[in-house]
Amino acid sequence: MSNPTARVGRRPPVGFPLGAAVTLADLEGDPHPVLARLRAHEPVSWLPVLDGWLVTGYELALDVMRDARTFTVDDPRFSTARVIGPSMLSLDGPEHARHRGPFVEPFYPAKVEERFAAFVRDETERLLSALRPRGSADLRGEFAGPLAVGVVARALGVSGADAATVLAWYAAIVGAVSDITAGQPPRPEAATAFTELGETVRAAASSRDGGAASLLADAAAHSTLTPAEIVSNAAVLLFGGIETTDAMIANAVHHLLSDPGQLALVRDDPGLAADAVEESLRLEPAASVVDRYATRDVTLGGAGIRAGELVRVSLAAANRDPAVFDEPDRFDLRRPNPRKQLAFARGPHFCPGAHLARMEARVAVNALIAKLPGLRMDPAPGSAEGPRGLVFRKPQTLRVAWDQPS
Repeated sequence: MSNPTARVGRRPPVGFPLGAAVTLADLEGDPHPVLARLRAHEPVSWLPVLDGWLVTGYELALDVMRDARTFTVDDPRFSTARVIGPSMLSLDGPEHARHRGPFVEPFYPAKVEERFAAFVRDETERLLSALRPRGSADLRGEFAGPLAVGVVARALGVSGADAATVLAWYAAIVGAVSDITAGQPPRPEAATAFTELGETVRAAASSRDGGAASLLADAAAHSTLTPAEIVSNAAVLLFGGIETTDAMIANAVHHLLSDPGQLALVRDDPGLAADAVEESLRLEPAASVVDRYATRDVTLGGAGIRAGELVRVSLAAANRDPAVFDEPDRFDLRRPNPRKQLAFARGPHFCPGAHLARMEARVAVNALIAKLPGLRMDPAPGSAEGPRGLVFRKPQTLRVAWDQPS
């Protein structure tokens, strides 16, 4: 659809001094000050460090994500496709519908509750029962990550690998996507991880066990997807499910433990856990950017974008647009409109697993607060480090402590 050679021989856009000064370090650490400056003065800005445009305004972000004819993912440079091949994430139009269709209905809200709620509660209790006697843990590595792996593996019927193996695949493949996004060659271990994942997915797709966790087998039996296409889409769902849920839980807990007043609200009213999750998604979306490529010359926010150019939407910046969210840098469980956040994207590429991820995070946050009395940040140095990352943002570790029975 787009023309990746369109910019050959052309000068990069000029007239965007704020964008020209942005570094990868600005975007990987705490990007919010620089994103706020861009949003206020250059809401569509050319960033040489990205070799592309960065969109930071809320309404402009919606314009891009909803217009797949003008801003497509269907481009050979799309980072995820370069690692796992074509999938619902990297296609538009009829091919996107063909890839996405078999995986949408099982993630409708009613079916998520029916098929997965009991398993999520049981898995949460199992993980916390093992941690509770210890008094401290890395909540990401020992709870959020394993919970996310267990639930999404159950959803897809992928039972041929343990959590540690799946997390190793995940780290390699997500790392390769981040490498490409940063303009670096993908790490070689990603190819091996994807091959091993493919073998497990093909076994699940050919299973005749049926039952609640037969999504891949259903896709193989009732769609036109090839085995390779099922593997690519399973990778999207598997790693999207891990990344989204792992980060949602870690970021929400980090925000709550960093704000005793907001934590007290959830302790007093567990129903506010859902609001805590939404507000945390707004402040720090698990995936901070989504990429599109212009299919034609177009003007967006006063910027002249040429066919073939990268247009990166900063969900992190859009979610803090003061035109939409009052006091946007504040973590506020009483905010009236947190569900306007764009963490799950919008348009044809809205995350199909959003309902499952929200339910997991809500159950996890309530269980952590209820079952780990006195939950708090571990006072050890470095334990309170916040989310970071160019594309995927969360604390690298989340050391917490809690009271033990005397």
